[in-house]
Order: sequence, then structure tokens, then C-alpha cells
Amino acid sequence: MNIHRFLGTRGGKALFWAAALFALVMALLPHPPEVPGEPSDKVQHIVAFAVLGLLGRLAYPRVATTRLIAALSLYGAMIEIAQLIPALRRDSDPVDWLADTVACTLVLVALHWWRLRKT
Repeated sequence: MNIHRFLGTRGGKALFWAAALFALVMALLPHPPEVPGEPSDKVQHIVAFAVLGLLGRLAYPRVATTRLIAALSLYGAMIEIAQLIPALRRDSDPVDWLADTVACTLVLVALHWWRLRKT
């Protein structure tokens, strides 16, 4: 499968936004479903935002790496703020936001470095 076919396409953007919506819904459900293997909350945050970083780069290949990092970090912060709503019965944790930011940063910087090496 040639991943370059998805760069900047509507399909790539739809996949990114579907994943972002999925992450939001899972983060705001009062009782989210159990994940196989029962990974810790931090591992779930890291995986979610690493995937969002990868899909974000595929969906928006011309957007600067720093802008994607900032946007995904802001998205993570907004999720944590939304989790402060008492009716959601969720716990907001700034360390979750840090895990989100570090995960997407590592993926996006690695992809940026890989792209530079290829040229």
C-alpha cells in the first residue's frame, strides 16, 4: 500500500477528523469501554495522540510541523478542560495533556526528520 496516495487527500483528512472525533468521544464518555489489555490512561493518551500526529501529517502535509504540534496540543488541552464538566464524571489531569503533547511532538518531529532525510 502506497501511503503517499493519502497525502493531503479528502480521504486522508476524513480519516484524521474521524480519529480526532473518536478520541474526543472516548475522552468525554462518562464510562468509556475497556480497552483490551487494560493499558493505563497515560498509554491510551500517548497512543491516541501519536496516531493523531501521524494522521495529521498525512492529512495536512504542507502545514508546518510546529503548527500541527500546537494544534494537537491545544486539542488535548481542550479535552482536559472539557473533562472538568462535573456531569461527565471524568477526571481532568494536566499530565494527560503533557502526554498528548509529547506523543504528537515525537511522531511529528520524527516524520519531519524522515522527510528531510529523503530529500
